[in-house]
Amino acid sequence: MRKFNLTSKVARRLAGLDRKEEKAAPAAQEAAAEQRTEGAAQPANQEKKSTESLRIAWRTDIGKVRRSNQDAVILGNGLAGIADGMGGHNGGEIASCGLRGGLIRETEHAKPEAETLRTVIEKVNRELWEQQKTDLTLSGMGTTLTVMWPAPTEMIIAQVGDSRAYLMRDGSFRQMTEDHSMVADLVRRGILTEEQAACHPMRNYITRAVGTDEQVEADITVVGRRAGDRWLICSDGLHGLVNKTELCRMMEMENIEEAANAMLEAALNNGGRDNISLIVMEDGAGASTEQDEAEASEPLTVPAGEETR
Repeated sequence: MRKFNLTSKVARRLAGLDRKEEKAAPAAQEAAAEQRTEGAAQPANQEKKSTESLRIAWRTDIGKVRRSNQDAVILGNGLAGIADGMGGHNGGEIASCGLRGGLIRETEHAKPEAETLRTVIEKVNRELWEQQKTDLTLSGMGTTLTVMWPAPTEMIIAQVGDSRAYLMRDGSFRQMTEDHSMVADLVRRGILTEEQAACHPMRNYITRAVGTDEQVEADITVVGRRAGDRWLICSDGLHGLVNKTELCRMMEMENIEEAANAMLEAALNNGGRDNISLIVMEDGAGASTEQDEAEASEPLTVPAGEETR
């Protein structure tokens, strides 16, 4: 399904302050075409301690319906993330690729820190916003962002939109990010169940994106690293078509390359209605002391303008 961005005013109204639903214009059926890019990559060393122990497998695929792939896989300077673009014509691809290029450019000489990542996202957001203001053909373009930046003992996660990050630890598989979408807001308020949200006709309406407004607020979460952790970052082309139980089963596969292949195949077999992008990471580092292990057990959400330490 196509992705739509909601202004904050419209989002509040649709989230229940006004219970009327607005219908999205039906998307024209696009010709099926398949295009696949895949690989296993080690991120560029930002700090050797942070990245040398991370093993990464990634995949991106156009799917079975779209004519172009507007997802961008972000790998560089230790960053690992997914940007899922939206916008008419080639706007989504320009937004997601522009975000990827801007993040890598701005973190080239930076140390992994939560506030640094927040500042970089805000800067690149403004650049994309200014770009669409000066080029009317790009009006309405934007992109989601889920990106992780490993520090020596912590994983810094930034979230905007409805791509996701999951953590597999000690047999438990948890979603570590919150979707910025209309139906996710309704679930959090108890108006919809998870099952209802999964098939809601407006599940692709997001309430926050990079590049659509002059300012953006990214959710920043810091999680302690542990040896053996496995992380999944993916666009809704995967998590919207493959349920959490199946994702968990595939994350438990011995080899992360096999896991990545299995996830992509499952999304395609379930219809491949959207671009599909995913990164699977396995951490061989992690906390080194008992105190560090205890601190790593719960994530820390960092409000805007506050330092993590």
